[in-house]
This record gives sequence, C-alpha cells and structure tokens, in this order.
Amino acid sequence: MKKNIAIVWGGYSSESVVSEKSMQGIYSFMDKNRYDIYKVKIARDSWTAEIDGQECLVDKNDFTIQTAGGRIKIDFAYITIHGTPGEDGHLQGYLDMLNVPYSTCGMMASAITFNKFVCNNFLKNFGFNVAKSVYLSRETKYDIAEIIDYLNLPVFVKPNTGGSSFATTKVKSREDMQSAIDSAFGEASDVIIESFISGREVTCGCYKTKERVVLLPLTEVVTQNEFFDYNAKYMGQVEEITPARLPEEITSRIQALTSKIYDLVDAKGIIRADFIISDGTPYLLEVNTTPGMTATSFIPQQVKAAGMNMADVLSEIIENEYLKNAK
Repeated sequence: MKKNIAIVWGGYSSESVVSEKSMQGIYSFMDKNRYDIYKVKIARDSWTAEIDGQECLVDKNDFTIQTAGGRIKIDFAYITIHGTPGEDGHLQGYLDMLNVPYSTCGMMASAITFNKFVCNNFLKNFGFNVAKSVYLSRETKYDIAEIIDYLNLPVFVKPNTGGSSFATTKVKSREDMQSAIDSAFGEASDVIIESFISGREVTCGCYKTKERVVLLPLTEVVTQNEFFDYNAKYMGQVEEITPARLPEEITSRIQALTSKIYDLVDAKGIIRADFIISDGTPYLLEVNTTPGMTATSFIPQQVKAAGMNMADVLSEIIENEYLKNAK
C-alpha cells in the first residue's frame, strides 16, 4: 500500500514564493509509483491541499485532508517551507505532537539553525571560523559608528531569521547603514550585521541515514553581483560550478566540517552548509536545514554530480525517517 506523502510548502514570510518553486521541484522528483503525493499549502489564514484541481481543507487537529469522500491520513510530511513556520521549529513541534514523521531537523535543531546569530556562535564554540557579528533586536540601542569601528566596512546587514537574501544589503558606507538596518527589520524582528570576508564561496550538501553517510560534491558560487543575492540565486545571475574547482584536500575538509555540523546540531534529512574560503581557511556562513529544491538548486545539482538521482534520495530520506518513527 502506498504511503500518503504531504509536500508541505508556503509559510508566513516573503520566502513563500521560493517555497512554491521548491515544492514543484520535489513533486517532480518524487517517486509517484511508490507514493501518493499531496501538495499541502500552509498560509496564515488556511491550510489547504490541492487534489484533482480542487482545494481541500487540512484539519489542524490531526493533519488530515478533508475531502468529499472522507479524510486522507498523512503518513509523512516532506517540509519545504523556507522561513517560518516550517524552518524555525514551529511546524516540527506540531508534527511531533501528532506523531507524524517529517523530512527535516527536529524542533530544537530547526530553531537553532534558523537563527543565524545563535547558530554561528554555537558552532564557534566547537572551533568553526565565523564572521564577526553584531546582533540587534528592535529594543537594542545601537550606535552605527561603534558598529563600524568594531566590524569595519563593508558589512552585510541581514534579517537574523530569514533567507533567500531577502532584505540583505552589502553596506560600503556609513550613510547607507541605517537604511539597510531598517530594510532588514522590515523582514524580521531581529537583525545580524556581519563583517565582510573576501574569498571563494562554496556550499556542501549532506544527509545521513541508519545505513550510510552521504557527503555530496561541493558547488562553487561565482557571481558578478556584489554578493550571492536574490537575483543571483533565482534569476540566473550566477555561475554555479559542481563539483567545485578546489584541491581535494580543501574539498574533503569542507565535507568533514559539514558532517560535523550535521551531528552537532542533531540534523535530519538533507542539510546544506555554506562556506567562504579565505586564504585557505574555511569560514562558515550559515547552515540551511531546508535547502532549495528546484531543478537548478544546489542539492539537485550535487546529487546529479554524485551519480545519484533525486527520486532515490528522497525515498531514502522518507523511508529512513518513517521507520525510525514507527519504532
């Protein structure tokens, strides 16, 4: 009997448009001979599933889909919400209470990795190199001159809990700092300001099951833009080279660091760790526990370069987590 798989997408942030693209990618990859697949959209005003072109409500009490012919029980949730509530632990906690297995990290790991400042400082305690940074909440009283004295220009100003480079600004002058901070606060309730590190940007995918550890080939990110911004990520203004043009020693080191991160944050499913290599030293940029899954996203590229196919990878993750949950 086929398992009922919900591809859960949408969310409450600007990244919902990216989530929809990832949902479409995952749907195209997933083995339809093995699973019955439902697209479940989570929005602030409703949770719905698309079935035969019809919109059906999802009952939040038990995460079942209500149809004219009865309720459909979901056996597994493949989460591809970028941002809240699917990347920050809220949805994971909800599914844990209902005993519905899912594809991503658990509630605590999701909460830690979604918070850039917390995650980087957590991993810094284990020897990871990270950029110097300043954290601002809406209540923080700050002095722009002091921030610049501490970090030096240029800096990156980002929403602390967000992704896809929404409201992220590379600031080169003091005059532009306040507007960049205001923009980031427009996307999130807290902001991180990071020192600029010059170097070669790479990213590494990883997943682990009971049977094996899979460290994917690295992707090198080359953009003519100021940084790897939204247009570079989603509008094709970038060159992505997989596998990355790096010595084997550096590649192995980045893969080992990614594997270590996976264990330290108690990850599940596929994660991606982004680094910048400066003078031969890898600096961690951030950890992504719900990476993009369009046909041209990093993870599908890396899976292809590894001689694997996405249908098998997704099935491997689903079956691994489903069996763990069944015990």
